[in-house]
Amino acid sequence: MKVLKEEIIFDCSAKVLWSILSDISRCDWVPSVSHIMLEGDCRVFDMDGMGQVKEKILLNDSRSMTLQYSAIQTRTPINHHLATMKVSMIDGNKCKLRWTTEIDPEVFSDAVHHGMLISIEGIKKVIG
Repeated sequence: MKVLKEEIIFDCSAKVLWSILSDISRCDWVPSVSHIMLEGDCRVFDMDGMGQVKEKILLNDSRSMTLQYSAIQTRTPINHHLATMKVSMIDGNKCKLRWTTEIDPEVFSDAVHHGMLISIEGIKKVIG
């Protein structure tokens, strides 16, 4: 299993960043996704290059500003996927995002990491 980690500081309040990430139907910050459908505790979307993906939302906790989800259906079978996005306040105008993703098999780690990086760039554009 491969564990991918990204930590980035954003020039916005933790509340602003959390409002973007915690809205699980929102996809304007994910460049390769144009629409998300919600099915109970899951979100379903088509991702460029990956086909349809179904993610189960395991935790969406506003108190700790933590979102945790797992891809449970993908075009290519995976053994394990667990992503955790945690927002931390630095001060009123800065916050930190710590995003970790566990993936198995490791052969998918480069594609998943690329998705994380382009999504971080998408967040930067959304917060302006």
